Amino acid sequence: MLQKTVGIVLHSLKYNDTSNIVDIYTQHTGRASFLVKIPRSRKSTVKSVLFQPLAMVEFEADYRPNTNLYPVKEAKSWYPFYTLPYDPYKSAIAMFLAEFLYRALREEAENRPLFAYLEHSIRWLDRCAQGLANFHLVFLMRFSRFLGLYPNTEDYDEGCFFDLLNACFTPIQPSHGAFLKPDEASRINILMRMNYETMHLFGMSRAERTRCLTIMNDYYRLHLPDFPALKSLDVLKELFD
Repeated sequence: MLQKTVGIVLHSLKYNDTSNIVDIYTQHTGRASFLVKIPRSRKSTVKSVLFQPLAMVEFEADYRPNTNLYPVKEAKSWYPFYTLPYDPYKSAIAMFLAEFLYRALREEAENRPLFAYLEHSIRWLDRCAQGLANFHLVFLMRFSRFLGLYPNTEDYDEGCFFDLLNACFTPIQPSHGAFLKPDEASRINILMRMNYETMHLFGMSRAERTRCLTIMNDYYRLHLPDFPALKSLDVLKELFD
């Protein structure tokens, strides 16, 4: 059955000499894998360049029964980027977030609030002119809400530890090893107060930003089964250093 939808590109992999497999988080069906033919002429209705990391595409696919790989018949850009592919910092963030979402998003069902969050975040990053150094940190923190992993902030007091395993602040050092000491726990508390509009007001050194990124990555690895070390993490750290 042919169905039109919009989606956000997470990952693309060469399947054979004529096709790529593209993982897309769609508005109507959640995450799905699609077979995209490599164009042989300029007149092709599907162009490979559309399927870059975090690209937002509008397409028609053949949702056939008894398969998990749906052929794409037509595709076009749903939101043409203004700056993201041409800015090295934004491109690095996009590459990192696409890899992160490819590993973290397993939901094969409609989730309109999550899709709206992703759409808003990508558009904001594309249009932001300055003050975006903390964008990926804010994105990761707020994304945790959709997975039920957002930390409990009600019990925070100065000098608390942060229990990574139970996602909460505690005045007593946890008996297990997955925790942050009070100085780093306070940074997490500050990060949780940021949003895209206000994040430029919070001063953070390069070392602190790098450490927060490592902590957030470790936090997701702790809570998500089979979540691997991200290859683009080191690239992002080096770029912002």
